[in-house]
Amino acid sequence: MADVVISEFMDEPTANKLLAEYDALWDPKLWSRRSELLREVASARALIVRNDTLVNVEVLDAAPNLKLVARMGVGLDTIDVAACKSRGIEVCPSIGANAISVAEYVIATAMNLLRGSAYYVTDYVAGGGWERAKFSGAREIAGLTMGVIGFGSIGQTTGDKARALGMDVIAYDAMLPAAAPAWENARRVDLDTLIAEADVISLHCPKLPETIDLIDAAAFERMKDTAIVINSARGGIVNEKACAEALRTGKIAGAALDTLDVEPIDEATQKLFQGVPNLILSPHIAGVTQNSNRRIAEVAAQNVRRVLGPAANAPA
Repeated sequence: MADVVISEFMDEPTANKLLAEYDALWDPKLWSRRSELLREVASARALIVRNDTLVNVEVLDAAPNLKLVARMGVGLDTIDVAACKSRGIEVCPSIGANAISVAEYVIATAMNLLRGSAYYVTDYVAGGGWERAKFSGAREIAGLTMGVIGFGSIGQTTGDKARALGMDVIAYDAMLPAAAPAWENARRVDLDTLIAEADVISLHCPKLPETIDLIDAAAFERMKDTAIVINSARGGIVNEKACAEALRTGKIAGAALDTLDVEPIDEATQKLFQGVPNLILSPHIAGVTQNSNRRIAEVAAQNVRRVLGPAANAPA
């Protein structure tokens, strides 16, 4: 039985190093075969997961030797952190390792939505179309206000990139102390002020009972009609029905949703978003690039080595 279990996809060179150092099992689809996962963690001292492995009491009961849950990513909503803590199990997210990838996604989708249809006219131009005035209503990102909800490592990186492009940056974070050095790079505001003032609203807060439907119909009503909303945090923080309605009625100018309440989306959500204008949907990949995959895997591997110590197979 394995000492280290990797139940989801991982940067291959990093995973292979762990396989060479430890008695390890790597199966990218193990998370989807629940009964097999429960058997495989029986002797595990470390479990490496990503987005899909539900680490609840059932898994913890099946893994009496577990010392570490290493999360390749940041969100911990699929991990029972309290149950892990009560059993002395460390839960280690890869904080900051995908910050650049998410921040670039935010900036890219914001620019895309500000330019609107100008990015989608290839067939029209290739067919001889050349009505420049028709596509001349785009906006520049420079000079606009970026509102960041959740000013941790990813939110701060997003703010840095926005500021470098000439944006004013305001931020709201219920947990970050007013004296934190991060506020030197953003104007600290309350949530209502951010919603009312921001041209681009980017969400980077965790999914908690108090953040579910944080951006609801009332929030959309308080936004500028020209505002753009980007959710690369967790599904459920933006009320999807309210978002679709705000886009259909022109209450906001655009939205990008990388995370959704139900993933993959179900039939009801498909119908909800049919024909919605100025909307970008992506399958929870804002933080997934070749670069970030390598970084988050390395952080997870380093945590395994730190907690378990050098393995017998580890190179000298």
